Amino acid sequence: MSWMKVDAHQHFWRYDRADYPWIDAHMDVLRRDWLTGDLLPMLDAHGIECSIAVQARPGEDETDFLLALARLEPRIAGVIGWVDLRADDLAQRLERWQDRPRLLGFRHQVQDEADVAGFLGNPHFRRGVKQLQQDSRIYEVLVFARQLGSTADFCAACDDHWLVLDHLGKPAIRNDDHRSWRRDLQSLAAMPHMACKLSGLVTEAAPGGSFGRALDPYLDTALELFGPERLMFGSDWPVCLLAASYGEIADIIERWADRLSESEQRAVWGETARRVYGLPP
Repeated sequence: MSWMKVDAHQHFWRYDRADYPWIDAHMDVLRRDWLTGDLLPMLDAHGIECSIAVQARPGEDETDFLLALARLEPRIAGVIGWVDLRADDLAQRLERWQDRPRLLGFRHQVQDEADVAGFLGNPHFRRGVKQLQQDSRIYEVLVFARQLGSTADFCAACDDHWLVLDHLGKPAIRNDDHRSWRRDLQSLAAMPHMACKLSGLVTEAAPGGSFGRALDPYLDTALELFGPERLMFGSDWPVCLLAASYGEIADIIERWADRLSESEQRAVWGETARRVYGLPP
């Protein structure tokens, strides 16, 4: 069987230590430029037609950088950028990109905020997310599993358009904390405007290990709670290289998804991303 495949979550950057403080001294593989020329052979090798480039640092220049790459490379189907959603002049800030259809939405690295509930509860932030949703733009939720419970009220309140949960809410796989993660994930999955990316799991597992079927319980839970029509494949490349190659990531999902029907596999590999992000056929 064959179908359109989309990598719904990957990154690019020109590395500068000051710009990427989250890339620490133990992440040597990431401390270099990672650009389109590095990604395209991976997409070709695994029959993936296009990708969505996601911000990796705050700053409107990050959005401009990713859009500039997308302008040169048609296989970048869309960009999830960054803008200060709390800004009083948000509407004016967004106007600069009004003619950029590949700008699909925005993300903030909420996982790094000291008070996640307070940040997401900020009325200015919520107003900004609601403005995005009224313009049919995506907001992506990036939190750790321990922070998932603090996101439910925000996600319930911002229901005018899709919200996308990155990396299955980053379950603490190496600590085997499946029960509390499932409980909090279930609350989000009950909201029909929530979609979820099958991405980022390898870096939450024990580093340097052989994954085998160790990730299956987490993938199975996501399938049970969201259904294939709200799940999408994402590599989290090049961050995934801290634990596994692009090929290993794709193989994990391919093997796991083999149990699904053709229509379900089609959803996970591309149709969900196409529908949620509004990508052309």
